[in-house]
Amino acid sequence: MDLDKLLLNIEKSRIADKPFVIYKNPDASNIKALFPNKKDLTYIKDLTESGFVFAPFDNKDKTIIFPVQECEIVSIDTPDNLTVVNSDLNDLLNNGKSKEDHLSLVKKGIDFLIKNNLKKVVLSRKEEIEIDHFDVKLLFKNLLVNYPEAFIYIWFHPDIGMWMGASPETLVKVEDNHFETMALAGTQNYYGTLDVTWDKKEKQEQQLVTDFIVSQLNDFEIKLSQPFSKRAGNLIHICTEIQGSNFSINELGKLINNLHPTPAVCGLPKKETKEFIIDNENYRREFYTGFLGELNTNNRSCLFVNLRCMQINLELSSSKSTKVNLYVGGGITVSSDPEKEWVETVSKSKVMKKVLWVKD
Repeated sequence: MDLDKLLLNIEKSRIADKPFVIYKNPDASNIKALFPNKKDLTYIKDLTESGFVFAPFDNKDKTIIFPVQECEIVSIDTPDNLTVVNSDLNDLLNNGKSKEDHLSLVKKGIDFLIKNNLKKVVLSRKEEIEIDHFDVKLLFKNLLVNYPEAFIYIWFHPDIGMWMGASPETLVKVEDNHFETMALAGTQNYYGTLDVTWDKKEKQEQQLVTDFIVSQLNDFEIKLSQPFSKRAGNLIHICTEIQGSNFSINELGKLINNLHPTPAVCGLPKKETKEFIIDNENYRREFYTGFLGELNTNNRSCLFVNLRCMQINLELSSSKSTKVNLYVGGGITVSSDPEKEWVETVSKSKVMKKVLWVKD
């Protein structure tokens, strides 16, 4: 089976309201797709199951799994020399009201941090846009071409809807008695080089994320890389890679629960900042900043934070356009500049806007 045939099967499943996921891990040379043989939603119980998981931001809500034993699984080699036409970003500009709302939210977040003597809160916004010529096959090809180093996916269930994304951030990878995670924070536009200068605020934010993750791994032997600039499409972030050993698969649930939601998508301390997010963002994140990926398949787990993603509102689609919810955010500290935080969300929004098909 080649990519075109696999994507045709994906499109047929969508039209027939049958669930599926198609994805590519950043370190893989192949593309995988799972087609569950039933439409009922299945939820994980204790993270010992095997399959593809899709978890929400709020870890009080249930995590969905496509169990491997209940799926048709297809794997194909990633084709070479794919070329596609990207959308015109000028057709997808942000509106003024959205900016005013986000500036107000960031100011409120800064006041919250100062009043409660807290370190960081991650605040986001939802932007609704319309696209012409919705084509799931083309969208996946655009993801492959534009973001070969990200975890890319399109996930669909008739009871939940369709989500797609290109995440630069690993929640955790586990194989045998070894695990890997990362601390990712700070954002700049990519202009052809990773040799960039980071300001004090960005370095502090990234160090906060690193310190928290390390504090959650006291039971394991860990090793940290030096912070480095990591490219994610048209953006650059500061990244510290963290590796752990002497790990048992029975500890995976504890590890995930300790890490999720990470300070890179929630804040510090977790309990207080999560409550502020839920009470003040004025929308439900649902699966944005949750996690997804392979759980306990072929003796390994590869889970990613659901960033740079969007939700396709198929039920609101017409013959002329399809409505899309796009999600972007950033880390707020007491030294944050609301205007700069807005600009950062605009840059992040272009990651997904770049793959949208809006013209003939």
